[in-house]
Amino acid sequence: MRTISTAGPRLEFRTDPGEFLAAAGDHLAAAPVVSTVVASVAHRLSAQRADGIAQPDRNWWLVVRDPSGAVVGVGMRAAPFAPYPPFLLPMPNEAAVALAHALHGRGEEVLAVNGALPAVELCATELTRIRGGRVEVGQHTRLHELGELVCPAPVPGRLELATEDDVDLVTEWFGAFMGDADEQAGRPRGTSAHEVPDRAELLRQLGAGSLWFWVDETGQPVHLTGVKPPSFGVARVGPVYTPPAQRGRGWASNAVAEVSRLIQAAGARVCLFTDQANPTSNKIYAALGYRPVVDMANLVIVR
Repeated sequence: MRTISTAGPRLEFRTDPGEFLAAAGDHLAAAPVVSTVVASVAHRLSAQRADGIAQPDRNWWLVVRDPSGAVVGVGMRAAPFAPYPPFLLPMPNEAAVALAHALHGRGEEVLAVNGALPAVELCATELTRIRGGRVEVGQHTRLHELGELVCPAPVPGRLELATEDDVDLVTEWFGAFMGDADEQAGRPRGTSAHEVPDRAELLRQLGAGSLWFWVDETGQPVHLTGVKPPSFGVARVGPVYTPPAQRGRGWASNAVAEVSRLIQAAGARVCLFTDQANPTSNKIYAALGYRPVVDMANLVIVR
């Protein structure tokens, strides 16, 4: 652990996600929906570390403490895709600014910052003040939680668990997901940096039963919905992908509704992210009973 003290908050950088969870678990559990990304990644990488799977040296986990020692914010740098943006959860404004100085002092190249507003904006803006450049919005996202599920109008077909035999199709649809999402939001394809899981990771997800197809009345897959396992009692739906030729038929609404119902029936809360620039997906999820929790952003630093 490396600690950086300021006149206000204290920043603790850790390399072990298990140690991070031990230090910040209560803080994450107190707001498990807002914490969903950091908590789920920390749990996954902690399990991998316990299994002897090495992690990149660039990864870190941040605990922010106030002068009394209470945890008042967290963050991480564990993205597996370039430019490896830090992901910040809500924290005091002065902590977000102090983090920018800490990253500069550590000599880290930061070309993007993701996570909760206003922390990401304050951190990115301070980095550009120190190093030059400008901040651009790559994507505005919104985190939603499902309240009471509102079932959509039924459509032909059914939800069907994807299996390891489906890995090639799942790989193809994962690869198309973010590019298509960019187009639907009016951005050039490839604007949103993202991870396309490798075959081994997709096989792991398929083996864990976390990916579903909606199949039509002929048994043909027409839609894919995934879910991240619960962390602190909250599961996150995603990705949600329908190939272009199959859109507008209600597949996504019915698949997400059924997956959400299964999660709630198992005793977990359900959340998901939407792209604020995509009115279609926002309308679909609102109709199902998802309600906004917090706004986030993916910010790019241009030099």
